[in-house]
Amino acid sequence: MSAPASVAVSQGHPQRWLILGVICLAQLTVLLDNTVLNVAIPSLTRELGAATSDIQWMINAYSLVQSGLLLTAGSAADRYGRKKLLMAGLALFGVGSLVAGLATTSEQLIAARAGMGVGGALLITTTLAVVVQIFDDSERVKAIGLWSTVNSLGFAVGPLLGGVMLDHFWWGAIFLINIPVAAIGLMAVLVLVPESKNPQGDRPDLLGALLSTIGMTSVVYAIISGPDHGWTSATTLTSAAVGAVVLTGFAVWELRVPYPMLDMHFFRNQRFTGAVAGAILVAFGMAGSLFLLTQHLQFVLGYDPLEAGLRTAPFALTIVALNLTGVSAKLLPRAGTPLTIAIGMTCLAVGLAAIAVLGRHGYGGMLAGLVVMGAGVAFAMPAMANAVMSAIPPEKAGVGAGINGTLAEFGQGLGVAVLGAVLNSRFAALVSVAASLPAALAQAGSTQERARITEAFASGLENSQLVGAGAVLLGGVVAAVLLRRAERAEGA
Repeated sequence: MSAPASVAVSQGHPQRWLILGVICLAQLTVLLDNTVLNVAIPSLTRELGAATSDIQWMINAYSLVQSGLLLTAGSAADRYGRKKLLMAGLALFGVGSLVAGLATTSEQLIAARAGMGVGGALLITTTLAVVVQIFDDSERVKAIGLWSTVNSLGFAVGPLLGGVMLDHFWWGAIFLINIPVAAIGLMAVLVLVPESKNPQGDRPDLLGALLSTIGMTSVVYAIISGPDHGWTSATTLTSAAVGAVVLTGFAVWELRVPYPMLDMHFFRNQRFTGAVAGAILVAFGMAGSLFLLTQHLQFVLGYDPLEAGLRTAPFALTIVALNLTGVSAKLLPRAGTPLTIAIGMTCLAVGLAAIAVLGRHGYGGMLAGLVVMGAGVAFAMPAMANAVMSAIPPEKAGVGAGINGTLAEFGQGLGVAVLGAVLNSRFAALVSVAASLPAALAQAGSTQERARITEAFASGLENSQLVGAGAVLLGGVVAAVLLRRAERAEGA
């Protein structure tokens, strides 16, 4: 059965666009769950009697388990079959959603979210790996562009969908809505998606899987807990140290084992390292800016959560428009990967700077910045995902997808943590109070004092957005230079 499958793959699978639609639906469900829970926090606090620490674990259990297992899930998909693992991911995600929707205690919901994280890790890695397998070189960039569009939609649509659901139903509905989607996806994958796996059948790297899971989970936990516990707290430093030590051990082990889960020699490839650097900083800028933007819209401009969500929609709509019309896919073969990434990340940086400078006192300047940011993400993300996947042998597509997903998770967490820290430090310096904006406003004794505090918060937002813009621009230059050198070396 493997021979006919390989022939079909080399020519492009005859039902590849229908399969891509199924894959994108499954991917969107997973990504929505990263953000949809945020708007349900008041309901969970009220109906489950959840404490602040419970709420944090409800949110973090999903992302921690998912990010920790991405490399392991990708390696398992290559060895045991991407279709099998995609179906397993959908089944786990559906069961976890059912348990979450019917949970009656905080502990049950936290456990269900962790189970959903396992399914999410399998889905994120296998969806991209299947895309690489069923599309040939001529169409792969466009397909990855559409796949990348779903990632951006997840960020923008999650809070909106959550707000609409909570206006009409109880909080469990935000999880139960996943079940029919998972069931439809499971049947479609069973019928449509061809099986593919590494024909060499490498032995499983069990120790490598254990080390990567522990190391990535520890690092992501340090990034998540830093803003709440403090960057110099024992919890954050211990978690970061454990992650650094374990990941170092993972790298040493992967260099010595005959069948490594992650071939560390990939990092000698300048095409790969350039794409890695760019991917982290695009995720850094996108997640960090949206984190700041929601606060800007609500705390500075005075919109409610649903209004704020609607006003971020132009960002996602721009990405969708440019990818569905094929504009971003046409730019890559004409301009080349280095220039496309440089253009995209420059647009992202300019959009961030425009929001910081022009959006401070109104929505008009912010709208222009959102559109430019959306164009930047539409150009840069597919080009970098394609660069990562093309630098890795096709039989290791699952591992490549795991690396791409891990970079996105790491960049997103880093963006929220670093830009949030810049905002908080600037705000505290201006108002001389180490407190959040709502707490500082509650302590204000006059209208003038409230205005001064709000202006200080707006100044902190401006500084942090400009820092994010600088980081993204620098990342674009570094990625483009490394990729250009790699192309010259290959040409020579």
